[in-house]
Amino acid sequence: MKNLTTALMVIISSLLAATAAPGPWVQTLTKGNKKITKFHFYVHNQQAGPNKTVYQVAASSITPTLPTNFGIVKVLDDLVTAEPDIHSEPVARVQGLIAYSDFHTAAIAMNVNFYITAGEFNKSTLCVSVRLALTEPLREMPVIGGTGAFRFARGYALSTSYTFDFATGNSVFNYTIYVITPSHEIVWTGF
Repeated sequence: MKNLTTALMVIISSLLAATAAPGPWVQTLTKGNKKITKFHFYVHNQQAGPNKTVYQVAASSITPTLPTNFGIVKVLDDLVTAEPDIHSEPVARVQGLIAYSDFHTAAIAMNVNFYITAGEFNKSTLCVSVRLALTEPLREMPVIGGTGAFRFARGYALSTSYTFDFATGNSVFNYTIYVITPSHEIVWTGF
């Protein structure tokens, strides 16, 4: 009877956990001498309108002749929020550049920093550098470093399109980022 009661309690608590509200936008776990931080948030990429966050700064002479936008370079400073609504809690900015870099496929080279603006990691950054095929439904990106709490960071990000407006090019991207750092604090004493 005790095993049946325990089993029922486990099943009920699992069901309650599955139906509970979504977790916070950032969680930290520790395993051994490593600290794992998980971020889940939404990036608002505004390519048109009064709150535009993406600007084209260059194009090549052959850009108009190719269907892949090869040679276009854009800079961005996108808002990152805890929920998909652009008016939800702002938690970071994504700042950097993208370049359409494939003659044959719609793909970009992306170098961006996630600048955290809220919570315990305020003013820390995560750096992502990758080649992305724009037609992939799930995009994977390496986290290659960071600053502040994320010195010596490594990890990966997964992104999907949450919404996309074909008329304007405005989109919201759903991001989950996993970052591993040494669990001890790193203190620099000089250069």
